[in-house]
Amino acid sequence: MRRLAALLACVCLFWSTPGPAAAAGNDPVGWAATGPGTTGGAGGTTWTVHTRAELKAALANGGDPTAPKVIRVVGDINGHETDDGTLLGEQDYAPGYDLTKYMSCFGEDGGTWSDTRHDYCRQQRTLRQTGSNREKAQIQLTVPGNTTLVGAGEDARLLGVFLTVDTGTNIIVRNLHLEAPVDFFTSWSPGDGDQGSWNARFDAMTVITGKHIQVDHCTFTDGRFPDREAPLGFHGEHVQRHDGLLDIEDGSDFVTVSDSRFTDHDKAILIGSGDGRGDRDRGHLKVTFVRNLFTGIVQRGPRVRFGQVHVVNNVYRGSVDGTLYALGAGVESAIFSERNVFRYPGGGPGLAVAAYGGTHFHDTGSWFNGRPARLDEVASGLGLSDEVGWHPADAYPYRALTSPAAVEHHVLRHAGAGRPHA
Repeated sequence: MRRLAALLACVCLFWSTPGPAAAAGNDPVGWAATGPGTTGGAGGTTWTVHTRAELKAALANGGDPTAPKVIRVVGDINGHETDDGTLLGEQDYAPGYDLTKYMSCFGEDGGTWSDTRHDYCRQQRTLRQTGSNREKAQIQLTVPGNTTLVGAGEDARLLGVFLTVDTGTNIIVRNLHLEAPVDFFTSWSPGDGDQGSWNARFDAMTVITGKHIQVDHCTFTDGRFPDREAPLGFHGEHVQRHDGLLDIEDGSDFVTVSDSRFTDHDKAILIGSGDGRGDRDRGHLKVTFVRNLFTGIVQRGPRVRFGQVHVVNNVYRGSVDGTLYALGAGVESAIFSERNVFRYPGGGPGLAVAAYGGTHFHDTGSWFNGRPARLDEVASGLGLSDEVGWHPADAYPYRALTSPAAVEHHVLRHAGAGRPHA
């Protein structure tokens, strides 16, 4: 009966518990609300930070990093900022590194690397590796457990910060603009794909073995440095200097991403460490995506391996030419898609779902360009069964917006940093 009620309910808000707090969008919903819930650093020390150095100190929390704390971010914090305020760049991390020289060591077609192709190749290889490690050490900031990291006001931004959760539990990240880091030392892999590909190292945010995490009212983007403005690489294509916007992997669990915005990026969200990492991910990666806006995303909104992932009341907008797919069903994934709105003018519902080794996918009531999407039929044509083996209503209470107009009205008004809560 509970499952039937969840499917037939006609209301205008998704919530995990009734009452004003839930309606305000501040309390976690979905998977992050299960079990002990997710409270972040409520009741702990409050820090207000303006610089990277201050943020790093606040995360350390006076030598007790996992004690409850609320960290308020004011204005811009740049991951490349040193303690004295200097901004570091490529040549600070690896003096003498040159992308053009690095590429020339693969030959004109991006083939096999050779240390002896030019007299500088061995040096460029070393510089790329050491520069990458130094950049990582500078821009990576790790969020410990029992933390609320929140933007103060409408314009708090983390610029080029590689924000990481590493085994942290009970974390809230809210009301922040996260501009994905530019990897100055992205690497070329000739054997990756048909013609090779660039592999950048840093995400805007990565969750590794994290549990009970809420990402709420945030904006993820390439911001000032879109890959379309990057230098040209092999085969006349731009060098890809960004990895993901948000990756959730290595057995992470009980995560909710709500009322957030993902925009202007290629590989947006990846759930799962790899096809061969079932030993770490199987039985975990329980994630809810609710009321988020995806605009100008090429792929991975999200792409899922292994996880039980609920994707409900999200809005996807883009162009046919600039989109590969929205939802990617990977190995042993169990995506339950529900009442999402897809708008790709001139395109067909095949843009909404793709199979990447998965065998199961279910959709209830989504719309494509204003009409019923019938994504289960699309998925069936890809060899995917609609029996995913679970239902969100058996895991947590919720109610979903039930018309495309209601979904779009809410998401376009409220999703993203600095936007009003419902």
